[in-house]
Amino acid sequence: MPQQPPVRSTPARPARPDASMSLLTNVMDHSLDDGYAEAAARRKTSGEGGMPKTLRAKLGLAVGLVFAALIVTVGAAQARVAAPVVAKEREELIDRIDQETEAADELEDSVDELRADVSARQREALRDSGGDRSALVGILSGAVAVHGPGVRLVVNDAKDASTGGDGGPRSTTGFSDTGRVRDRDMQRVVNGLWESGAEAVSINGQRLTALSAIRAAGDAILVDNRPLVPPYTVLAVGDGGKLSDRFQNSADGLYLHALQENYGIRTALSVEDDVRLPAAPSVIVRTAQPITEKGTS
Repeated sequence: MPQQPPVRSTPARPARPDASMSLLTNVMDHSLDDGYAEAAARRKTSGEGGMPKTLRAKLGLAVGLVFAALIVTVGAAQARVAAPVVAKEREELIDRIDQETEAADELEDSVDELRADVSARQREALRDSGGDRSALVGILSGAVAVHGPGVRLVVNDAKDASTGGDGGPRSTTGFSDTGRVRDRDMQRVVNGLWESGAEAVSINGQRLTALSAIRAAGDAILVDNRPLVPPYTVLAVGDGGKLSDRFQNSADGLYLHALQENYGIRTALSVEDDVRLPAAPSVIVRTAQPITEKGTS
């Protein structure tokens, strides 16, 4: 009985790890499209592409490179030449700015001196022609410096001011922080001191008169067009004890207390034996009439 040949089986090839990623494998194996590959091969066979072959083409390429290099060199040279000129013009401009600033400062000092001279002449004329009432008129008009008993009131912004925008009455103006002191707050403080019996008032050394204006410019408080920075120190000449009690019990004093309780604005009121207020920078006389002695017409 013939013996059957043994059956031999060839081992199966192991599966590729990337067999499940046929699309990605095809893209990686054929990164260049067949059409592009055929065109590149045809160009290579016909000798097209690559570096120029003829002498004329080589000369044209050389001329182009030289021309490009020349443009770059000329541009760099012009920039190097212009740099000192620009620097010199900048220095001259800075010198002009410094000179004009110095001239403006000198003019401002001259204006201050002239204002002081005018104020001194006004006080002298008031003293010479005002008789016994000249001192009182000078104090009430702010034309002379005064000192005497009174109160010191310091008003400052809150430590942790919160941003406005909740629809409250203090979030409807230009100030963004409800914990900041505003122009209308200082207006009420000053008016309350006047009504409580103050004879003279100043804010941060700025003497107030009947024509003084307290207003806002952005987030800054201006007194007679001069910006102030917190804390705001208000000095008032008058009967210290009575002035303090009347102000704290007045509507404006209660308003200031409400600001302290509701918005954290810091205040400090103290009675002083002697406070000193400077004269107003300039007193503008709008109307005047002569003072007649008693019994004369």
